[in-house]
Amino acid sequence: MVKNIGLNIKIPNEICSDKHCPFHGNLSLRGKLFDGKIVSIKTSKTVVLQKEAPIRFNKFKRYGRGKNTVHAHLPPCIKISSNIHAITAECKPISKSVSFVVVGVK
Repeated sequence: MVKNIGLNIKIPNEICSDKHCPFHGNLSLRGKLFDGKIVSIKTSKTVVLQKEAPIRFNKFKRYGRGKNTVHAHLPPCIKISSNIHAITAECKPISKSVSFVVVGVK
């Protein structure tokens, strides 16, 4: 059984039994979407995403580089390698630092 999550994203073909999967489990999505580059996949079910955005310094009338890092849960039905852009959606807190879940790959 595949659940419609309400986003225009390709549904994965594999079926998983993860309870924190938005497609096959009981996890509901809410709030923000985060689009970033995967920096680290060292842990088994968690990835680290990083998003770069320009920061305006009014005093110097220039832009600087700003980075935002987010930890996200990776369901087993989505296959990902590092240095790929992924889309994550906000969900209920899964652990102390994980409040996002990967829903697709760009």
